[in-house]
Amino acid sequence: MRKVSGLLLATERRAITGLAGLYATRMLGLFMVLPVLALHADDLAGATPLLVGLALGIYGLTQAVLQIPFGLLSDRLGRKPVIAAGLLLFLLGSVVAAQADSIGGVVLGRCLQGSGAVAAAIMALLADQTREQVRTAAMATIGLSIGVAFAVAMVLGPWLASWRGLSAVFWFTALLAVLGLLVLWKLVPPAPRRLRHRDVGLDRDQWRAIVARSDLWRMDLSIFALHLILMAIFVAVPFRLLEAGIALERHGLTYLGIMVLAFAFMVPLVIVAEKQRRMKAMCLLAIAAITLSLGGLAGLAAGWWGLFGWLLLFFTAFNLLEATLPSMLSKLAPAGAKGTAMGIYSTSQFLGAFLGGVLGGFLAQQWGLSAVFLGCALLGLVWLALMVGMTAPRHLSSEVVALEGEPHGDALETLMAHLAEVAGVEDVLVVPEERLAYLKVDRQRLDEEALTRLIESRRGHSDA
Repeated sequence: MRKVSGLLLATERRAITGLAGLYATRMLGLFMVLPVLALHADDLAGATPLLVGLALGIYGLTQAVLQIPFGLLSDRLGRKPVIAAGLLLFLLGSVVAAQADSIGGVVLGRCLQGSGAVAAAIMALLADQTREQVRTAAMATIGLSIGVAFAVAMVLGPWLASWRGLSAVFWFTALLAVLGLLVLWKLVPPAPRRLRHRDVGLDRDQWRAIVARSDLWRMDLSIFALHLILMAIFVAVPFRLLEAGIALERHGLTYLGIMVLAFAFMVPLVIVAEKQRRMKAMCLLAIAAITLSLGGLAGLAAGWWGLFGWLLLFFTAFNLLEATLPSMLSKLAPAGAKGTAMGIYSTSQFLGAFLGGVLGGFLAQQWGLSAVFLGCALLGLVWLALMVGMTAPRHLSSEVVALEGEPHGDALETLMAHLAEVAGVEDVLVVPEERLAYLKVDRQRLDEEALTRLIESRRGHSDA
């Protein structure tokens, strides 16, 4: 048996770069419409606030419903063909929305965009292309690319819309889909068929156990509420900017300033959460800040600077949660179950986006813009109350050990016992058919020398 370790290979760097770019361009296309659709809805026949909200969030419904089937289909047909099919659906949806002259056409286009639900297939391909010891860093790169895509979308969307109208935004997303196909074809190398990756893919045998855990469903609740609120407020935020005297062509610059400052303020908070082990405290602080900012956006402070300040507070807290919630989930998930936990988490995120668009549109249509923020603030209070009682996550890291053979019976039990006896090893799952052992370890307590000795002794025994 050997411990998995090493640096990035050339093929891994190529795969990570290509897939991160592919993921980012796709998310950029989905996000660009957020800051502009509500403002341009008057140009669309049949538009109402409720239907605008539906158009904003409908992609989340098709994403949530289809991401797991797409992932399973990629296991059977291959990753790249399924990803290519998803990008073609995204391209089709972009073209439909770009040519639409009614809100119904935009809803259909956004629905088709979301139906290209290839996130799980992309992550599975990333797992195929990388070794276990570099996979966490590779997944973090994907996460970073999503954050960058969101920030760019908030700036680029208003600029394109003010230049050529709403259709320009969708034509640009169509171009992004074409670029994604080129990246997939030219940059991402073909992947060998491998066994299921438990740190990426969904294991249906683990599903019930993961859903039943209160600490994990609190993470699912959090990402659900976070994206529900995000989608809901974009029915109203663009109008708040106009009310504050910010011309449409300057919305992009306003968002740019907010995003840059929010990122700068978020970084030290993430460092405190990770290095000083204050995950729970930072999570509660962020939820409280979001709730407070929503109250401010409802009208507790007027004027340009007040609006800028409340939005800055909101996006600082939003970015903090976007960065820390996946990290908390990874720490809480049992050994070998991170992929299943992340699959349920992602589904919760997309459902939140869908319901947020509908809820924001409904509140705006029935009671006006302030009702959107007040309704979301009420949700924030409920969210905060549910999270106060959570247990602070232990700062555990994932470790993967590759096995030389497939231990069974007594040998399997002996191996798991020996691994569990190493100081700092908190959880062990050995999967003989994958020839892998999944560990959860406390790195401050981990006896790396003892783990290395055990690995080398078992390897020598296997060779003998």
